Amino acid sequence: MLEEYTTAVVIPSYKVKKHISDVLRSIPSFVTKVYVVDDCCPEESGKFVQENCADERVEVLFHKENQGVGGAVITGYKKALEDKVNIVVKIDGDGQMDPTLIAGLIKQITQGKADYTKGNRFFYPRTLAKMPWLRLVGNSALSFINKFVNGYWHIMDPTNGFTAIHRSAIELLDLDKISKRYFFESDMLFRLAICRAVVEDFPMLSKYEDEESNLSIRKVLFEFPPKYLKRFIKRIIYTYFLRDFNAGTFYLVLGKLSTWAAIIYGGFHWYKYNALNESTPTGTIMIATVLLLVGIQSMVAFFNFDISSKPQRPIQANN
Repeated sequence: MLEEYTTAVVIPSYKVKKHISDVLRSIPSFVTKVYVVDDCCPEESGKFVQENCADERVEVLFHKENQGVGGAVITGYKKALEDKVNIVVKIDGDGQMDPTLIAGLIKQITQGKADYTKGNRFFYPRTLAKMPWLRLVGNSALSFINKFVNGYWHIMDPTNGFTAIHRSAIELLDLDKISKRYFFESDMLFRLAICRAVVEDFPMLSKYEDEESNLSIRKVLFEFPPKYLKRFIKRIIYTYFLRDFNAGTFYLVLGKLSTWAAIIYGGFHWYKYNALNESTPTGTIMIATVLLLVGIQSMVAFFNFDISSKPQRPIQANN
């Protein structure tokens, strides 16, 4: 199946001069194009590749200004579309990802089962044992948040940058609107969810050596939450009110109305009888309780519906 597809690899290149040669030497032979994107690297890694790499598949693309990992990947995606490549793989240039795993990463795409695949470092316990504890806790928290935001409840390790995508999915994305920096991987999942792309995990092992993560705790704690909230609201509105009305829409509306009715009705009467220094009537308490229970049950039903309604038909099947 690999011979039926043209596959390109995009490698964002920023402060990876020490590792980039080893990464390029490990690229499998079935890969037809390799785009090294020099993201205004202070080490001039792009120039280094041009001078030291004889692989004819390798093409270096340069940014005049630093655009972040997302910007580098988007540049690679656009170039791959120009070259009419079928599948585009993204790996980091620091050697943390094993290029020999590319065949496994793209397998579900070549079999027509997925539009986008990504690495999952949480599948194997031995990987978790080696993962720095701060990354483990942070990635676990981000995985849980991303499930709510993008609706891919079966996906773990959303910030994993080892990814592959079919060109039909790239063509549906507005590449210029995708976040270009550290929020890139999460934003990709959100926008793929809006397109109803089929996304699947690829269990993998990772190496943790002397590379350093550029993702700071400050960015995660202060910059990410507003972005996640905005995208969560957009997904809910688009999925359950603009594109379609379904059982999830009913559960969500009923849950919200019942919960707010319970809060307003119960709060008003609590304040009223408290001001009169009287006990709240049992009937009033029961009405507020029933409204709250209906609201909670409806929201549980909504999330159960949301979890079970992941995309099933790949975008590439329509082409």
